[in-house]
Amino acid sequence: MWIDSHCHLDAPEFDADRDAVVARARAAGVGTLVLPAVEAGNFDAVRELAHRHGGAYALGIHPLFVGRAADEDLARLADELARRRGDARLVAVGEIGIDHFIPGHDHDRQQRFFVAQLELARDAGLPVIVHVRRSADTLLHGLRRVDVAGGIAHAFNGSRVQADLFVERGFKLGFGGAMTFERALQIRRLAATLPEAALVLETDSPDIPPHWLYRSAAERAAGQQSRNEPGELPRIAQTLAGLRGWTLAQTAAVTSANVRAALPRLAALPDMAPDLPPDMAPDMQ
Repeated sequence: MWIDSHCHLDAPEFDADRDAVVARARAAGVGTLVLPAVEAGNFDAVRELAHRHGGAYALGIHPLFVGRAADEDLARLADELARRRGDARLVAVGEIGIDHFIPGHDHDRQQRFFVAQLELARDAGLPVIVHVRRSADTLLHGLRRVDVAGGIAHAFNGSRVQADLFVERGFKLGFGGAMTFERALQIRRLAATLPEAALVLETDSPDIPPHWLYRSAAERAAGQQSRNEPGELPRIAQTLAGLRGWTLAQTAAVTSANVRAALPRLAALPDMAPDLPPDMAPDMQ
């Protein structure tokens, strides 16, 4: 079975057909979805979806959302991590990080939230799922300051030197739809040459569509959709298999084992086995 190590199933793009999206993922052999939060307002949503659909979740504040986050949201995150500490489906702190790509964001505030969330992850004994976009060196600096239990560098697109430094700190590197584009030379080079123990697969659904779903701005304006889904993961994996000279079965086995190594609580979870309905799920106090 495949593991989608990064999927925003709670996103509004899935409101109309969320259950069908999960059913298609199951039919494609995707056994587990990892659902990272992006702000305090969706902590409950990712937790409830993880329990409803037999997935896993992470709690954190995304760097592109810190501008609208209140300082008190860090305290709320700390409270939620403590409250849910007995929930086996809580597997990481994330999505956290720093984004130096999109202009107009307060990098100092991003840095403060990032370090504070690293400290919360360290204290909770949880790995982290980090957003890395033109920020690898800044993130590595923070990780040297605050030692956490590894995790996943999501949608990695840094240099080989940076990749090796993340791996040395116990991180796996996420590869998804961007890898399917032939012009993505650096990403494909990393996917082909990194140690196999460093690789995990993700969709980042509904974002980062693979090449067969990509639409230009003009096409999107004309109403054509480019929504990504977790069910696309096995086809995305074909690119990794081709780059590595692996069979699909080998690719599934290696990458799924790597996700479980990065997020150790996953090992105790059965594939896509839902729990009680969210309103009946234990409070995990």
